Amino acid sequence: MFGKEFFVNRYRVLGWEFRDVTPRQAIRVNSMNVKGFDLLERLSSLGVRLEEIPFARGGYWVVRSEFSVGATVEYLLGYYSIQEAAAQIPATLFADLKGKTVLDACAAPGGKTVQLADLMGNTGVIVALDINKQRLKALQNHLERCHVKNAVVYRLDARKVSKLRLKFDRILLDVPCSGNFAMDKLWFERRTLADVKRNAKLQREMLAEAAKILKVDGEIVYATCSLEPEENELNIDWAVRNLGLRTVEIECYGEEAPTEVFGKRLDNSVGNCRRIWPSEKTQGFFVCKLKKRGG
Repeated sequence: MFGKEFFVNRYRVLGWEFRDVTPRQAIRVNSMNVKGFDLLERLSSLGVRLEEIPFARGGYWVVRSEFSVGATVEYLLGYYSIQEAAAQIPATLFADLKGKTVLDACAAPGGKTVQLADLMGNTGVIVALDINKQRLKALQNHLERCHVKNAVVYRLDARKVSKLRLKFDRILLDVPCSGNFAMDKLWFERRTLADVKRNAKLQREMLAEAAKILKVDGEIVYATCSLEPEENELNIDWAVRNLGLRTVEIECYGEEAPTEVFGKRLDNSVGNCRRIWPSEKTQGFFVCKLKKRGG
C-alpha cells in the first residue's frame, strides 16, 4: 500500500488535513563558542536576516540571505550549526546534562551531538555512534569544526551498544525513519507501508537495546521525523508494555499524541508524547521522553 492518497487519508484519520509545505531553513547558535561578541550582529552585517524560533533556545529561522549560510567564516569557525527547527527540540528535553554520560545512538551527521555538547558545556562524555562509514566522516568533521571536546565516536550499530559494557545517564534515540514529505518532495512516490513497518521493527530493536543500557534513574529521548504512527505512537505503546519503560510529561512545541490509532487503543501515557505536523516553519516530527518504571 502506497501513494499520496493512501498516506494523506491516514493523516486525516489522525486529525490533520494535508497541505503542501516547505519549512524554513534554520540555524542554532553554539553558545559555548560564542563568547565576547554578538554573533547575530555579525550575521546581520553580512545581510543575513534571522527570526528567533520561540520554542528552540538559540535557534533562528533564516528569513533572508543572499548566500549559503553554510559558507560563512562564522559557520566554519563553529559559531553556529545549520539545524532544522523541530530537530532542535529533542536534545533540550533531558532534565540535565552537565557531567553526564550520554549516548547519541544514531549521531551522524552530528547536529544533535554538537547541541548535546553545547548543553553540557563540553563536560561529561558523549558516546556518538553511527553504522555508516561515510556518515561518520561527516560526524567527525562537524564535531571538530564546532570544537566539541567531550565526544567519543564509534562505528557501531545502535542495536549492539551493549558491547561497549557501559551504562548511560541519558540516551538520545533520534532513530532512522521514513522521513516525511515536507523534506522530500518525492516522498509519496518513494514510500510504501512496507517501508514504514520495516523501519518500525528496526526502531523497536534500538529501543530494546537502549532500555538494557539505561541507568535506573536515566532518561531516553526518542525522536523521529516520520508522520507514521507505526514508527511513533505504536512503538512507544510497545515500549511501555514490553520494556519496563514509562513516558514522562514534556513541555515542548507540538500537540498531544493520540492514544487511539486506527481503532487501536494505546496506553494512556502515550499522550505524553508530542506530534508535530509539517508547516512553513517545521518539518513533521515526533518526540517522547522515557524513563525506567520506578526510576
